Amino acid sequence: MYTVKIALGILLRIMDSLILVRVLLSFFPTLHYSKVTNFIYQMTEPILAPCRAILDRLGLGMGMIDFSPILAFLFLNLLQNLVYAI
Repeated sequence: MYTVKIALGILLRIMDSLILVRVLLSFFPTLHYSKVTNFIYQMTEPILAPCRAILDRLGLGMGMIDFSPILAFLFLNLLQNLVYAI
């Protein structure tokens, strides 16, 4: 059980890091066609798409700034705390 807890914690931290890298990559439009960028988008989109949908339902999804990474960070942090609490 302890190794599962550690593995889940590491996985959640990796996803957290990938979302941060994706946010930083959004400032460099010339890197959008890289294979690494494509991989990062494929790994983070399953987390960010539901966050965008939640924000759209709340009426916060409009505008040029995407707040879904902030919601994803909060969600992943909550999951990390739950994993370590068990």
